[in-house]
Amino acid sequence: MSNKLTDITISKARDGLEKGEFSAVELTKAHIEAMEKTKYMNAFITETPELALKQAEKSDKRIKEGKAGAMEGIPIGMKDLFCTKGVLTTAASHILDGFKPSYESTVSANLLESGAVMLGKTNLDEFAMGSTNHTSYYGSVESPWKKNNSDEKIVPGGSSGGSAAAVSAGVCMAATGTDTGGSIRQPASFTGLVGLKPTYGRCSRWGIVSFASSLDQAGPMTRSVRDAAIMLGAMAGFDEKDSTSASIPVPDFEAALKKDVRGLKVGIPKEYMADGLNTEISALWSKGAEWLKDAGAEIVNISLPHTKYGVPVYYIIAPAEASSNLARYDGVRYGLREEGASLDEMYANTRAAGFGAEVRRRILIGTYALSAGYYDAYYIKAQKVRKLIAEDFRKAYENVDVILTPTAPTPAFAFEDKSINDPVTLYLNDIFTIPTSLAGLPALSVPAGFSSDGLPLGLQIIGKHFDEETILRVGHTMENAAEFTAKPVGGVR
Repeated sequence: MSNKLTDITISKARDGLEKGEFSAVELTKAHIEAMEKTKYMNAFITETPELALKQAEKSDKRIKEGKAGAMEGIPIGMKDLFCTKGVLTTAASHILDGFKPSYESTVSANLLESGAVMLGKTNLDEFAMGSTNHTSYYGSVESPWKKNNSDEKIVPGGSSGGSAAAVSAGVCMAATGTDTGGSIRQPASFTGLVGLKPTYGRCSRWGIVSFASSLDQAGPMTRSVRDAAIMLGAMAGFDEKDSTSASIPVPDFEAALKKDVRGLKVGIPKEYMADGLNTEISALWSKGAEWLKDAGAEIVNISLPHTKYGVPVYYIIAPAEASSNLARYDGVRYGLREEGASLDEMYANTRAAGFGAEVRRRILIGTYALSAGYYDAYYIKAQKVRKLIAEDFRKAYENVDVILTPTAPTPAFAFEDKSINDPVTLYLNDIFTIPTSLAGLPALSVPAGFSSDGLPLGLQIIGKHFDEETILRVGHTMENAAEFTAKPVGGVR
């Protein structure tokens, strides 16, 4: 029974719980067993099985009373960037050693209120800075996927790599992620999942450890588009504690899946057809467009001329905001503290010991970009180009309803791949996801095929501001056409 329960979707589990086919406790125990069998992945920093079982017992009670929430009894992973009351929260960094918040992030609180069961805190790149989940102080995460006829270890993507690996392997039914420049969508593509980055402001950022405040956005990582719609509905909503939270109604995202894509116009941006684009990914992109055309959508060629500036703009703005946000970690109030002969020396010692190499690199880049003499030349100029990138999208949406692109320019890397140690190569892996983040738009990655090595590949659907309903509709259609049902060899599903 346990393997069967770790293989179903949220929507099927919801139906099974309602009919009494199994209990929330049974569902949770099956996933706790799965967690024990997949320790090799290192997907969790902190496991909370006892807490999960207590939550599941309460879920069973609410189900019997007819008071079930949208995520009632569903075992999930919580990315260790979300503050969880009384549970260790590290952002995968040594500098937050021992930090147990006295409060709950708004998104995790919303999920718990909807009945979700938290199995634990998932691993990630330190402070969400990375594309491979190799920068975590708690060690790298290994994907449950393997190349054909190979035992070499594969990365799950990043920064939400722990969440991606856990959901893909069947350890949890869904997980939260955060996306600053592609950290939900890229790992979803690498592990055969659905990953949704909502519109900036759709989900509260309150209680999420900050990386880049004008870009960070929480979202769901699931095994189906329907599950993403269900989970987003539970996560989203206005929060007066977050000044960037949008005060707009949360629609019934699941209901949107009842509509088809006939009459929709799908944009194909020529700038994403870069020279040297992986031929398998290019072919899959063309196939995705054909699927939507066959379903009644119209394919329209468009231009997003400032796309080529997305990565350099991002790697000025995001590190600049990070250098400001991470200044709060000084060893005085919480987390790691390394003593020194003076206050300044204590600060320096704590940060040197507490921050990893990639985090230090981005802090230095950001501090440089914000320094006197360079602020106008770099940061202000980057913000101006960011507006041009957003304007490109605005103009495109005068003629199309959604935009279709690849999610990532490559399949997942092997642990031994030389590019893992090359920061610039890794930065460029977000070339297709970054422009969307800079514009604050919603985007959905849907598993659509495989590389010749047998690794998953995703396609990305980008929508208008606060139009997650349409990208979910399109994603649902693409999901049905792709018929992606493969499971990783290293999972328990």
